[in-house]
This record gives sequence, structure tokens and C-alpha cells, in this order.
Amino acid sequence: MQLLTTTSHWLARLGQLVAGIALLALMSVTMADVLTRLLFRLSAGSINWSVSGSVELVSYLMMFALLAAMAANIEKSQVVVEAFSHRLPDAFKQRLGGIYLIGFCVLGVLMTLGLWQEAASAARRGQVTQDLRIPMGPIYQFGAVLCALLAARSLIHVLLGSLFATQGGGANEQ
Repeated sequence: MQLLTTTSHWLARLGQLVAGIALLALMSVTMADVLTRLLFRLSAGSINWSVSGSVELVSYLMMFALLAAMAANIEKSQVVVEAFSHRLPDAFKQRLGGIYLIGFCVLGVLMTLGLWQEAASAARRGQVTQDLRIPMGPIYQFGAVLCALLAARSLIHVLLGSLFATQGGGANEQ
């Protein structure tokens, strides 16, 4: 059980790191784009240092940030309103919460498989992004890795909640 908790903790830290880097990069691209557009407007069009592909960069960085944050916070993402379960024992509530996370585990596996297949297909076709001409295969592969992180953390918390009935294994209660 301690190994599962420690593994989950470090995978959560990894997800937080990836989400943080993606959000910082997203904000940097957005700020640079806004500032260069302002500079263009203030100079009456004589200075044109626009950020090429900013919308494209922001969309992929947002995907990475969301997938990583979802994986990092899977055990905190469910709020249970105790309308029907307030009299149930805490251990039973944790087991139910752990069983509930099976759906997120399945979702993570399906998204991983789908993105990995799409990455292989994009690599075969030589598919690139529209503006910056970045190969799509690695983008899909990184998304698949983040979805696998979601599946792994969900599975760990399914086990912690349903088998060991530990706090944080299932859903959080409010």
C-alpha cells in the first residue's frame, strides 16, 4: 500500500510539473502575441513582429496542461454530496469512491490507445500542423503519455480506495 501511495505521489508531481510548464509556456505565447500586436498597432504597422502560429501553439499547450492537470488531481476531482451515503461507514464510502474511479481508468486507457493510434497514423501520412509545420505524431504521442498517466493514477486510486479503503483512494467528500 505504501508503494502505491508513493508512486501516486510522484506521478502526481510529474503531472503538476508538466501542467505548470505547459501553462507557463501558454501564458508566454499569449503575452508575446498580445504585446507584438500592440506594438504593431502603436507603430501604425511599421513594426510587424507577430508571433506565427500562436493560436496553434496555445491549443496544443492547453491540451497538454489539461491532460496533465487531470492526471495530477484525479483523487481530488470528485466531490461526493452525502445525501444518500451520510450514514454509511467511512471505509465503505472510500471503497465506493475507488470503484467509481474505474471509469477514469478506462477513459485514460481508451484515450491513450486512440491518441497512440492517431500518432502512428499521422507519422505514416507525414501530417504536420497547419501554421508551424510541426509533425503531429509527437504531439499525439505526448498526449497519449499524459492519458496513460491519467490511467495509471486512476488505477492506483482504484486499488487504494476499493481494496485498502484509504483516504484519498476514492473520491473526496464535501
